[in-house]
Amino acid sequence: MKVNNKTKVVVGLSGGVDSSISLLLLKKQGYQPIGVSLKYSIWENKRNILKENVCCSAESFNIAREICKKLNVPYYIIDEQLDFKEKVIGYFLRVLKEKKTPNPCLVCNRLVKFSKLFDFAKKKGIKYVATGHYARVRENKEIKKYELLKGKDEKKDQSYFLCLLNQKQLKNIVFPLGNYTKEEVYKIAKKEGFDFFSKIKQSQDLCFVAKQSIISYLEEEIGFEPGEIIDQKNNILGQHQGLHFYTIGQRRGIIVPNGPWWVIGFNIEKNQLIVTNQKDDPGLFKETVIVLNPSFISGQAPKKAIKVEAKIRFNQPLSPAKLYLGGKKLVFDNPQKAITSGQWAVFYQGDVCLGGGEIKERP
Repeated sequence: MKVNNKTKVVVGLSGGVDSSISLLLLKKQGYQPIGVSLKYSIWENKRNILKENVCCSAESFNIAREICKKLNVPYYIIDEQLDFKEKVIGYFLRVLKEKKTPNPCLVCNRLVKFSKLFDFAKKKGIKYVATGHYARVRENKEIKKYELLKGKDEKKDQSYFLCLLNQKQLKNIVFPLGNYTKEEVYKIAKKEGFDFFSKIKQSQDLCFVAKQSIISYLEEEIGFEPGEIIDQKNNILGQHQGLHFYTIGQRRGIIVPNGPWWVIGFNIEKNQLIVTNQKDDPGLFKETVIVLNPSFISGQAPKKAIKVEAKIRFNQPLSPAKLYLGGKKLVFDNPQKAITSGQWAVFYQGDVCLGGGEIKERP
């Protein structure tokens, strides 16, 4: 991409160090950045103890506004509460009611964040959108496609959450932090007088509900659906308050004697939570993943079986596997622990993220 002093770019700002330094780097590179924060709906309840600097809070907007003011950059806040509530929170609750485990951040990137940033850019006659994700984009001229690559910082690489982006979007997306590590980003922040970011703890919450408030949130939004906790021999061990409070491999919250216990499965018809007291129970491991509606960044599903590396959750190392049936069947070379319906399997070849899809079931 050729950059001159007239190249405008819409920069998604969360108020955090990553998006702020992305804005700074673009300004230094000669772009004319425009800062945009998307206002999402949150759970309005005194039990929702969101941590400092969580995305979309008044504090985060104030930080983003001050950064833009200091850099002499226009700043906008766009209210997307209704769309976010319908498309992301609605998805989150629907999947939990189906006794699956959702991934709202990944879905938000596809249905809200990038879509809304590009909509704003189009209205302003701007071609490009940038965010603070740790990922890279490359134009592969041989196959005439744009590729999504892992970020330089393997620990912070966020390509997993971007696996549903398409060619039209990638052509016009800029990831300024793709070739930086988190440590380097903090050094830039300090050098440029934004060292206050080092004193702000990075939030691990979802943007609409705090991590420690999720149980209270689910109590209000879904309620209780009591049922039996059983072992694999159908012995009744105790009672649970609802399968939506649990996920495969979970240990926390299983209060029955002779523990610790881990969730190994659900009997949805009988509303039973099945547990094991073996951390590495063979039943927790599977090789095959059925993928629902796989999406490929190239726009084309593979016509034959291909070798890939894949993972079934963000904070998991990549593992060798093979994709069949146009990506609808993923078979790992080695069994994977706690394959979970509703989560997302994401496929790679080298540094290139091919795409991904929702995990349908555990065969």
